Amino acid sequence: MNDILKDKNWSKWKSFPDPRNQEYLFAPIGLGVYQLFNHFEKRYVLFGRGINVAHRMTSLLPKGLGQGGRNNSKKREYVWENMEHIQYRTIPFVSEQKMKDFEMRLKGLNIHIFNESRN
Repeated sequence: MNDILKDKNWSKWKSFPDPRNQEYLFAPIGLGVYQLFNHFEKRYVLFGRGINVAHRMTSLLPKGLGQGGRNNSKKREYVWENMEHIQYRTIPFVSEQKMKDFEMRLKGLNIHIFNESRN
């Protein structure tokens, strides 16, 4: 596969935290990209970027359990319904342009269930 998936700056894969169990999300508070993987289905789920990655990732949770502000309810529903199988990793950036370029390269792989990015 593409070298972007093997970039040495990715964090290790972690289980997506379940807020019902008071689990923690470990992600950059600053610029970065995240990627989710369903280890049961062996499929990449989605990816995204944010100026505050931790905040952006919590928007994948239902309202009341996280930010819940994600416009795409299908993403939130998928993550919630598959919570026990979802893993995530992050990669920090110091430049917003490099972060956007990295996200576009990730999108170009076309391997995610939800293969979208913001322009």
